[in-house]
Amino acid sequence: MSLRRSSLTREARTTALIVASALLMEQLDSTVLTTALPAMARSFAIDPVHLSVALTSYLVSLAVFIPASGRVADRFGSRTVFRAAIILFTLGSVLCAASQSLGFLVGARLLQGAGGAMMVPVGRLVLMRSVDKSELVSAMFWLLMPATVGPLLGPPVGGFLTTYLSWRWIFIINVPIGLLGIVLTTRFIPQMRETTRIPFDLVGMVLSGVSLASLVFGVELASHGRASLVETILFLGAGIGAGLWYLLHARRIAHPILDFTLMRIPTFRLSILSGSATRIVVGGSPFLVPSMLQLGFGLSAAQSGLITFTGTIGAFLMRLGAKRVLRSYGYRSVMTLNAASACVLTLACAAFRPGWPFWVLSAILFLGGFANALQFTSLNTIAYADMPKERMSAATSFYTTFQQLTLTLGISVAATALSVSQALRHHDGVRLADFSSAFVTIGLISILAIPSAYRLRADAGAELSGHRARAD
Repeated sequence: MSLRRSSLTREARTTALIVASALLMEQLDSTVLTTALPAMARSFAIDPVHLSVALTSYLVSLAVFIPASGRVADRFGSRTVFRAAIILFTLGSVLCAASQSLGFLVGARLLQGAGGAMMVPVGRLVLMRSVDKSELVSAMFWLLMPATVGPLLGPPVGGFLTTYLSWRWIFIINVPIGLLGIVLTTRFIPQMRETTRIPFDLVGMVLSGVSLASLVFGVELASHGRASLVETILFLGAGIGAGLWYLLHARRIAHPILDFTLMRIPTFRLSILSGSATRIVVGGSPFLVPSMLQLGFGLSAAQSGLITFTGTIGAFLMRLGAKRVLRSYGYRSVMTLNAASACVLTLACAAFRPGWPFWVLSAILFLGGFANALQFTSLNTIAYADMPKERMSAATSFYTTFQQLTLTLGISVAATALSVSQALRHHDGVRLADFSSAFVTIGLISILAIPSAYRLRADAGAELSGHRARAD
């Protein structure tokens, strides 16, 4: 099977770039926030570890509302929902900048998350419906390349704004991007609707939302011991109970809001399983690295930002060659070897010490960004390799929900590892050894991505990559 050159239409490229601008805003917001966490903790007079709730509250909101994104877009139209999502996200950013307490900030982040829950999944759905499967890797290039600029600029911009102005400016910079996105969406994004009306699963949305929110907040409370054991157990128990109730509910209706029958498709299932372990690392690392460099090494926010952003340079460069690598070696080989590489590089971060030259730290972060970018390009495309077009909406909502859930879990696991290490060593404040323990924890979890990736067929995703595989 020959791989033809990208034949994306100008309309498809325009759609991809507009969606990428929304992803740029979201990624820029998350990466500048991680750099600013120590300064925000000083402003609110709290322990920096407790500010992990500012990250997880946003991701909880995503997990609650993402399941409904595909159905809402089908009902009200892709352009209407996408534009409303950008407005909501921008409004949430303004409120974050005005926050005077941690509680107000968490509320504003929840509002941001509600916008983000509709913004990126709906935009991705529009793009997937606009191109053939053979063009999906090229379409993802146009989507993800501009969006990589967010993490690239995030650490140095966040460090500069936090050091020389105020952490509040990290939210204000979303406003002009959001306004531009509203204008471009109104002009260029097509209004796509499903002609067949599918009943909206309101009961399923409530049950899945209660389950996901309770589980994430339960893990968050456990991660730094701010609540009693009884409160933590109650949250986790409510999450498990609502989840089991949802599974029973989903078996009784034709169109559940989270359709677990999608897991019967091997490429989709294995992408979910392998990606979950990978995203725990990717969720935890941006929380750990800037705080480690500032609290453990004594660097300023600006200095830590300049070191951290080298990881995103690696991710940016990998986007240029992802399609060629997949065409040469195929999804199974790339994802298996890449998962092993990402594990080793994460464990290497546990050995970071203040005496190391900055170029060594930067090189390891660069390679880690390179490996993670290739893995995510692979995961985000192989998931839809065998997905029928009529199930694309349900698949996008399902995939993005678990993507955000595991990213949230990564932050909570990292925060828990820090707190446990701090308690076992009997010292006040987070120290360098605690960060090392946290990196070892998430690094060992990432090993679970390897067997799932290896279970892919040798020819899995050949229609997407053009790879010619020998039969197993």
